[in-house]
Amino acid sequence: MNQQRPAARPTVQIDNDFTRVTEWYFEPGAQTGWHGHDMDYVVVPMTTGTLQLELPDGTRHSNALTQGQSYCRQAGVQHNVINPGPEPFVFVEIEFKR
Repeated sequence: MNQQRPAARPTVQIDNDFTRVTEWYFEPGAQTGWHGHDMDYVVVPMTTGTLQLELPDGTRHSNALTQGQSYCRQAGVQHNVINPGPEPFVFVEIEFKR
């Protein structure tokens, strides 16, 4: 994790036997830090903007996200998510427990 970047702020909204719902707030330049996903999940962008993904092989990808346009991923994803933009970015992550 790059120590020069601030940490994105997670706020767990729901955590029960079926799902965990977390709002992620990224100030400009913030990152999640390296992490893996143990559960399938859906992301619902609450703002429009671009997030950058750092992957284990060292590559980086920019993803343009639009408010309200969700996407899903299966368990096993590993990455660091960064807000490279000049504005805050917010998304809600919904994880499905098995």
